[in-house]
Amino acid sequence: MNRSISVAALQLPLAGSEAANIDAVSDLVSQAAGHGAQIILPPELFSGPYFCKTQEEAHFALARPTLEHPSVQAMAKLAKQLGVAIPTSFFERDGAHFYNTVAMIDAEGEILGTYRKSHIPDGPGYQEKYYFRPGNSGFKVWDVFGTRIGVGICWDQWYPECARAMALMGAEMLFYPTAIGAEPQDDTLDTRHMWRRAMVGHAVSNCMPVIAANRVGSEDDHGLGPQKFYGTSFIVNEWGDVVSDLDDAETGLLVATFDLDQARAHRASMGFFRDRRPQLYGRLVEDI
Repeated sequence: MNRSISVAALQLPLAGSEAANIDAVSDLVSQAAGHGAQIILPPELFSGPYFCKTQEEAHFALARPTLEHPSVQAMAKLAKQLGVAIPTSFFERDGAHFYNTVAMIDAEGEILGTYRKSHIPDGPGYQEKYYFRPGNSGFKVWDVFGTRIGVGICWDQWYPECARAMALMGAEMLFYPTAIGAEPQDDTLDTRHMWRRAMVGHAVSNCMPVIAANRVGSEDDHGLGPQKFYGTSFIVNEWGDVVSDLDDAETGLLVATFDLDQARAHRASMGFFRDRRPQLYGRLVEDI
């Protein structure tokens, strides 16, 4: 009997208050569960507008310990109620340290653990190094619904090492909650196609589905002008084929069902893991 699993990605504007944003995400989670989704992915840092556009001391007040964060509390309650798993992105405070973190919440509403974002961007409109320490959790995989999944966070999506590490740890699907859009230093720069191609490459190179959820719409930060997020959330299969996506203006959800045994057979037949040469890689690095 083949193992099948249904997944969802959520896309929505997140310019509202913390309570309004969490309610909007909760509504889409409920809709996704109603469509049969078992693992449901909201966008990155969904409890508020994307605050990393500027360096503002006041924004540190948005961070809370894992068990005290409203996003985690709301999604844990909803996961248990609906019987779904929700990788939940939030701004974490751990003592004097701050992280961009995902709490992996299972279908019982239990927190299986957390992953702290490893790669932290620092550029116009995305000044995350001011707020977040690089993650110290290492890459993580999680066992849910009879499969194992990996979750990266936004900037992690550009790094093939992150995807391959999770695949080597046994992940059968990769999830990326994201907040990405316009580049304020260059109005002509549109990275949405690069963004998708990078993750499609992870699907192809690791022979597994990839699920990406992005916010959408314009957000203002202290009157400094709008920052537009380009949505275009998508789900691809183990061949890198786009099976479901949204455009740069839609609010909604994507649902797809995958045959994990079929993907595993494809992964074995391609030989990408069989033909790895980790000992050779070390020698090559030494020669550079």
